[in-house]
Amino acid sequence: MKKLIVFLVLLLGLILPVNAADIMPVNIEHNDLRTIGLYQVPKDITLYEQPDEQSSIINNIKWSAVDIFPEGVKFQDLFIVFIPAKELGFAAVTDETEDWVQIIHNNKTGETAWIKKDDPYKFMSWVHFYNMYGRKYGLYILKGAPENVKNIKSAPDESSQFIAEMNMPTKIKLNVIRGNWALVSVLDLDRMPKTGYIRWRGDDGIHYLFPDIK
Repeated sequence: MKKLIVFLVLLLGLILPVNAADIMPVNIEHNDLRTIGLYQVPKDITLYEQPDEQSSIINNIKWSAVDIFPEGVKFQDLFIVFIPAKELGFAAVTDETEDWVQIIHNNKTGETAWIKKDDPYKFMSWVHFYNMYGRKYGLYILKGAPENVKNIKSAPDESSQFIAEMNMPTKIKLNVIRGNWALVSVLDLDRMPKTGYIRWRGDDGIHYLFPDIK
């Protein structure tokens, strides 16, 4: 009987679809300084060489929470953020017009292509994206970020007064983005709340923190 139960469990594991893993930036190396924001990608996209439906088609990609087609395309190549449980996927945008966005469709090679917007509100500048998702879910520090990112300041300026340092933050709540600075409320392991400004992005455009979407 025990062997039969084990067999049925294994069989169900083979039959039931398994969701793809979440994709989130891990370190500052994910940054491509050409990007201006993110686009929430529809489940069926046609990649064009130019922002014109008469131009050459580079590829047609279909995806779901469990699969992506064609086989040569990988979730991590197309998406910067992918949350299969929410069927939510964002690709990095390098250019935008009223009706089109140019996305990086291969994060390994940096190759770009144009897709026609299915909804104008699905494109978000980086500031808009951080204000929306960072305020909802909080932020986390990317690996490779400089140590001074942990310095909490009284104002969004390097010369402003030092308030405190984040040691091992358990929660970084975003209140608002101001330029390359973020007004945050931090809860550290010492359980002492700290509020002030930290750098979420360097002057060179490299991101040091990212919304902790779950």
